[in-house]
Amino acid sequence: MPGQVTVLKEITQANSTLADALRTDFARQRVLVLDVIASPGAGKTTLLERTIELLRDDLRIAVIEGDPATSLDAERVAAAGVPAVQINTGGGCHLEARMVQSALGQFDAANLDVIVIENVGNLLCPTGWDLGEDAKIVVASLPEGDDKPLKYPMSFVSAHAVVINKIDLEPYIPAKVAKLRANALAINPDVTVFEVSCTSGQGLDAWVQWIRERVAQKRAG
Repeated sequence: MPGQVTVLKEITQANSTLADALRTDFARQRVLVLDVIASPGAGKTTLLERTIELLRDDLRIAVIEGDPATSLDAERVAAAGVPAVQINTGGGCHLEARMVQSALGQFDAANLDVIVIENVGNLLCPTGWDLGEDAKIVVASLPEGDDKPLKYPMSFVSAHAVVINKIDLEPYIPAKVAKLRANALAINPDVTVFEVSCTSGQGLDAWVQWIRERVAQKRAG
């Protein structure tokens, strides 16, 4: 119905306007903001834990966690040694800029180098909602299937980086790392792809170096 379409456009436009304002603030504060999206169980939080472990001595990091319920992921991140704020959406399938703005009241962003937003677990809803981030990161675990980019193309089109997680499981499952990489690049030839195992640590050095380089670029303006 026309009225419903108008309301939806108003909501998304308001979100985009606020996201642009947040992005301006983040640029002024020279803090890198990453929006991490993935299906449930892909390993977003484990990747964050390992990333924090490798970067916390060099960079000041804070995390905003989005989930329908509980504070379990925020507790895990806080245990890794960085500030974390949990946003419970009450069943909502994505975070919005207003939620991020509210969570920022818990941080002094000007004294941070990186803010990671772990979005609600799915590859559909978060894709179209701007949070003021510098980059969207898609975590795609190999056991989910190497056809994920073909099934959820918009997530991969909007991504600046794709982290293929759980590559250590390749010998035991039909999905192949090379095929998942090829499918991601077929959807988005400009995306940067990392192949990692959070269990063994394989590939994590390249991933955290990418973050360091993005932080340096943000600081340089």
